[in-house]
Amino acid sequence: MVRRFRTLPIRARLSMLVAAAVAFAVAAVSVTCWFIVQKQLYKQVNADLEKMSQPQRYSQVVQLLEACPQTVPTDQTNQTGFNGLRAQNVYLQLVKADGTPCVSSDSAGTVKVVGSDKNVIKNANSSKSAIDSGFIRNGTDTDGNAVRVLTVPLVVSQGMGSPPQLYPDTALLIAVPLKNTQSTLNELALILLLVSGIGVIGAGAAGLAVARAGLRPVDKLTEAVEHVARTEDLGIRIPVKDESDDEIARLSRSFNSMTASLANSRELQQQLIADAGHELRTPLTSLRTNIELLTRSEETGRPIPAADRKALLASVKAQMTELASLIGDLQELSRSEGQRGERVQVVDLEDTVQAALRRARLRGPELTINAHLEPWFTRAEPAALERAVVNILDNAVKFSPEGGTIDVQLTNGVLTVRDHGPGIPEDELPHVFDRFWRSPSARALPGSGLGLSIVARTVEQAGGQVNLARAHGGGTVATVRLPGAPTAPPEAP
Repeated sequence: MVRRFRTLPIRARLSMLVAAAVAFAVAAVSVTCWFIVQKQLYKQVNADLEKMSQPQRYSQVVQLLEACPQTVPTDQTNQTGFNGLRAQNVYLQLVKADGTPCVSSDSAGTVKVVGSDKNVIKNANSSKSAIDSGFIRNGTDTDGNAVRVLTVPLVVSQGMGSPPQLYPDTALLIAVPLKNTQSTLNELALILLLVSGIGVIGAGAAGLAVARAGLRPVDKLTEAVEHVARTEDLGIRIPVKDESDDEIARLSRSFNSMTASLANSRELQQQLIADAGHELRTPLTSLRTNIELLTRSEETGRPIPAADRKALLASVKAQMTELASLIGDLQELSRSEGQRGERVQVVDLEDTVQAALRRARLRGPELTINAHLEPWFTRAEPAALERAVVNILDNAVKFSPEGGTIDVQLTNGVLTVRDHGPGIPEDELPHVFDRFWRSPSARALPGSGLGLSIVARTVEQAGGQVNLARAHGGGTVATVRLPGAPTAPPEAP
């Protein structure tokens, strides 16, 4: 049953749950109301019975008992003060200790005596406070009609001013029919049942309407997802009110953010492919031209002068190196965050900078590189961080004049690299970290335009910041700030 319920549409489930909740609430209220009304009706009947059971005159009781077990004449019964019993549908009889009833001829009928009536007499004989004791129950008369019965010890008054006294071995039984009371309760139960049924049906309809209204944004979201899956159109957006902050609105905003991120990722991917294709075209064209010259020389038998041949081979080697560097940079940019996260560890930034400096001195042996490094430990991917530092130093070497100086300093997690070259124009500074962007003055120099982009991405993934600015007195200063500490954290046990 539960499995079948789970397979129903959300609207049907919500409607059924709302109807069930309302049905439970209405049933609880209806049952409570019915019992309260029943209690009040029986309380009123009990009050009427207790009012009828007032102490009787001794002489009247004796007349009634002398006729037992025969039926008491009407004229004797009337002397007890219960005139018109039959007209009032009141049952009146005395019960002796052995259960023998003494019924007034004017009584509405005879009530069946049960053990609890006899117990009233027994308790009255053994208790000092029995004069105030009694027992109320539901019973039936000899015809099977339901009655409300009050059985009390018989208390009589012997005259004016005499205190009431208990008459031994006798109880007074007074009863009234419950037909009207039960009829009222039955009618009330029917009305409550009808009202409950109407309430449950209305609740089901209201639940269905609420479900439709509440799930309408979900329908729009579903249609949008199906549209994206069918057409791969990431430009679709779900309208959301600015003031709305419910779960559906949050889900819609999340979907819009997701599609926007996917669209931006696709755009960047397409841009990367287009830029990579453009950058690859130049070295491939040069490489193909040089190889064709060498091939034609072999085919025609015309040898190329040794100096020209050596230059062609050097050019082919340089183009191959540039292609390898470009492909490596593209691979670095295409790696996912998960692949990087698996290799993150505590890195000694001082050792990383020292290793990068050794490579930089080999690439610029004519340059003077001054370094002042202090210990600093940070969390990053070791190879990626070293590559980022190497890229910064390569730029400094590339743009430094022959015999120039490069100043490198690492203090409190801040790495600065300053060259004394021509510097970067102010209008070009906002673009230095863009992919494949190269300054017009540097396009004749080797490079793919991805170095600083890789630097920015690596530093940001390590939780740091990188910045390039014009240095005072000329040149460029690169600043890298990385979080960490001057001492290595203790290793986990």
